[in-house]
Amino acid sequence: MLLSLLASLLLAPAFAGPALDSLSLGAPAPAAAPEPARPPLREWTVLVYMNGKSNIEPFALGDLNRFETVGSSEKVAIVAEIGRSKGLDNDTTADGDWAGVRRYYVTKDADLEHIASPLLADLGNPDMGDWRQAAAFLKWGKAAYPAKKYVFVIWDHGWGWLDPVKPGQGPDEGKSISHDFVTGNYIGTRQMGSIFKEAGKVDMYVSMACFMQMAEVAYEIKDGADVIVGAEEVIQLPGLNWESFLALLKADPSAGAEKAGVFMVDTFKEMYSRPDMLELLAQGGYGTQLSAIRGAKMRGLAAKIKNWYTLAMAAGDRAALARAKTEVVRFEIGDPATDPDKQIAFYGDLSHFVDLAASHADRSRPGYAAARAAGERLNKFIADELVIKNASIGRDRTGKDFSAVKGLAINIPGRPGTLIEYYPTYEKLLFAQDSGWGVFTKYLEASN
Repeated sequence: MLLSLLASLLLAPAFAGPALDSLSLGAPAPAAAPEPARPPLREWTVLVYMNGKSNIEPFALGDLNRFETVGSSEKVAIVAEIGRSKGLDNDTTADGDWAGVRRYYVTKDADLEHIASPLLADLGNPDMGDWRQAAAFLKWGKAAYPAKKYVFVIWDHGWGWLDPVKPGQGPDEGKSISHDFVTGNYIGTRQMGSIFKEAGKVDMYVSMACFMQMAEVAYEIKDGADVIVGAEEVIQLPGLNWESFLALLKADPSAGAEKAGVFMVDTFKEMYSRPDMLELLAQGGYGTQLSAIRGAKMRGLAAKIKNWYTLAMAAGDRAALARAKTEVVRFEIGDPATDPDKQIAFYGDLSHFVDLAASHADRSRPGYAAARAAGERLNKFIADELVIKNASIGRDRTGKDFSAVKGLAINIPGRPGTLIEYYPTYEKLLFAQDSGWGVFTKYLEASN
């Protein structure tokens, strides 16, 4: 607007002599210069916050090169903020061995060994573990590459809802995603919602990080994204199927957020269903999973969860709940050395747990029918209303089939044991406050 105003002042004739006389006689004022035409809004802008300042730096560079195999178009812009460092585990000298944080506009290029996209900015070395940096990138990207719809991706390690203990830090300083190994900082679960409060809502949010598709995490960002994409389990590298997802989005830019979520899940399933990827999963002892869910349905989920566990506690069938705890598909927070039978790990699939509790329940108990009906309503809500698309592939190292994994994990206490030190911040989570799930977890801990 300022430029337009300056242009009109410069181009308009001075008000003197005949011009002033003409105005005094009622002649129309000179027309202002037209405002320069703005380019039409793109359909999509994909904004990827790639924190490679860690031991997975080579994969960050590799994924940016994968983005380039598709590149941006007039309808779809792809923009990345990528960080890297020197001297950490798995440090690579590739692509000039620079350190710090840069922004790129991703253009099409076939060379997978070199970033050819134009550099937009060298930001120095800001803390990518600070939620404000992520919000600044999102806010900048929406202004610089305006679109009808936005995808925002956080790319890095993830720990689900928990805040791992860091030496010298207090309980409010532990974080769960976007680990900056240089600063020792990372973004907390409760801070994730702050990103969207600061930078505005997006159409689709994606966690390219392990364990993040949890009720506890999704609830924090439910108002910031229409569609939330993530994995309940470890995300194996090479991660997501960027090439096919971006190609589909470019081919069908009018697709809405839910269709884009389906693109992401379907291409993930296609990639991990290939023989070479199935072999990789089998060798590692992992199943894998990705889902797209509706943020707007999270409040309804919390209400249905509360209704179910209240009735389950009233029925008092601790034996059925104990069996469900043992048999539910749990996710790999530990490793074979620390948790050989995966019974200490405390992230499990919500829908599977509810099904197991019902299947093992004592039908003679007075509260059995009410608890079972509430569980059926809960799982129907998950399948029909919450989850847009879910893909579950393979078996884990204990032989559990991932076909039982339905799209959302939750905190389910396992056998006592320590896999990772973390702060007791669960009750601070919005999900814990609204659903009261922490009350039920204490009940489950006593159900052995």
